[in-house]
Amino acid sequence: MATQGKKSAVEAPPIVRFGRVKSNLKMGILGLPNVGKSSLFNLLTEQSAQAENYPFCTIDPNESRCPVPDQRFKWLCDLWQPASIIPAYLHVTDIAGLIRGASEGAGLGNAFLSHIQAVDGLYHVVRAFDNPEVVHVDDSVDPVRDLETIMYELCRKDAAYIQSVKEKKELELKKDPKRKPPPAYYETMEKIDHMIENNIPLRSGDWSIEEVARINDTIPLAITLKPIVYLVNVDKRSFLRKANKWFAPINDWVKSHGGGTIIPFSIEWEQELWDLKNDPEAKQAFLAESNGLKSVLPRIVKVGYNVLQLIYFFTAGEPEVRAWTVPLGATAPEAAGAIHTDFERGFIKAEVVAFNDFKELATGKSMGPIKAAGKYRQEGKSYIVQDGDIIHFMFNVTAKKK
Repeated sequence: MATQGKKSAVEAPPIVRFGRVKSNLKMGILGLPNVGKSSLFNLLTEQSAQAENYPFCTIDPNESRCPVPDQRFKWLCDLWQPASIIPAYLHVTDIAGLIRGASEGAGLGNAFLSHIQAVDGLYHVVRAFDNPEVVHVDDSVDPVRDLETIMYELCRKDAAYIQSVKEKKELELKKDPKRKPPPAYYETMEKIDHMIENNIPLRSGDWSIEEVARINDTIPLAITLKPIVYLVNVDKRSFLRKANKWFAPINDWVKSHGGGTIIPFSIEWEQELWDLKNDPEAKQAFLAESNGLKSVLPRIVKVGYNVLQLIYFFTAGEPEVRAWTVPLGATAPEAAGAIHTDFERGFIKAEVVAFNDFKELATGKSMGPIKAAGKYRQEGKSYIVQDGDIIHFMFNVTAKKK
């Protein structure tokens, strides 16, 4: 039996979030045509497919999954040398280019916007490079104008959706006046209408826990509730200089429209680096000429994973080292259920050690030194799993009575 360590004081934090609370959430790549969306998607897809020993699945031509890079996972794999290696994955969808008027059916119109509704977070790719060979849909490069276009279309789509929800509610009231919502419902809807009319994304509102619950119940498919990561695609020269005339205007716009992470990157530079994958010497020379810069793609994947409020825990041994994705705030039984529903149904306890404690104390594969130091804990049903926990679950499932 495991050494009894100190009980953890970790309790459930008051997590306020919109959207689904699941482990299989998706990021969608959004933007106008010819801004680098599909090129980014292809690079992420190709690098995932090439990742040695990682199972890879291209779900369909515009959806794939990317391993989430993590040095902790690599360290565990190096230690255990397992037969099977399975990292955490981020699911990514390449959404067709939006154009002005999409909310009214222009271009792919409603099909495009329904694709956005199907994902849980967005990479908004913005073009900040000049290239006469790559035609801009509006004939000139202006990232701030493009940001305004996308936000306007998303807000218009949300406005139509919210109006349909309100009309349905009014019909229900006519049929049964006793089902009238409380005053708080109307206050929340008024606040929502004001934000959407002014092209302000709903995710940026100052919402109470009660309002978040009300919004999730009333308008769960609103697009502007989704978290956004802004990816600024610049030319190779700007990437190497870490400077571009559009950086400041883009930063100001994002701050005034709900905030969010901004990541400058260069498809041009990333593609050149990737094309040298089979020539180590040329790749090393290319990086040496790049002033110490590295690929930004791993950061893009990690940030996308984090904005979806996902974490992972590890199971580790000689047969397999695996990272299991769970929502932030998941309890020990819920995390056990990520492995198998029987683990959750018959949960007894979780034997837990934090990764940093294991790395600091381990002298090999044995848990002996960790137990001796009192860092090997036994946790119950109320334990909130922390990112990077190494867990062994104890469970017992009896056959259901017929």
